[in-house]
Amino acid sequence: MTGWMRFWLRRGVRTMSDIRLEREFPVTQKRLFEVLTTQSHIVQWWGHDGWIMIEEQLDFSRTGPWFADMRSEEGNRFKLSGQVTRVSPHDIIGFTWGWHDEEDQRGPESHVTFTIAETAKGARLVVDHRELVSDDIAAQHERGWGGPLSRLERLLSIETKN
Repeated sequence: MTGWMRFWLRRGVRTMSDIRLEREFPVTQKRLFEVLTTQSHIVQWWGHDGWIMIEEQLDFSRTGPWFADMRSEEGNRFKLSGQVTRVSPHDIIGFTWGWHDEEDQRGPESHVTFTIAETAKGARLVVDHRELVSDDIAAQHERGWGGPLSRLERLLSIETKN
């Protein structure tokens, strides 16, 4: 059992929290799926502005392990990892998610699902991040997803202008 897990169990935290975010993009469902699953595209939108990708294995086109090791502008290290658990071409990507602490111990696991649907103006992405350990952690993740989703939006808007 990891240090994070012992901490949360010791505190008696058992309530799980979920978040849902939705964004619409002016691209086809197929294109959005490609940008969400292909490593060469993921590294362009994953993380926050000013963060540097130190090392990564970000291929969401098939099931298997993934990880991202990043450094913020302030020099803080952020590492997370998981397993891609489901890939339904053009529709759904599911994966587990766990942050690592300073000693590289993986914390509590949560689950993320990207659901992609065609719309009249392009494609909609629904991000469901489930089984977060508390409402506070869920609120942090809700804010945290804002950076990558904004980067994804900028990347796709540049494509549509060209």
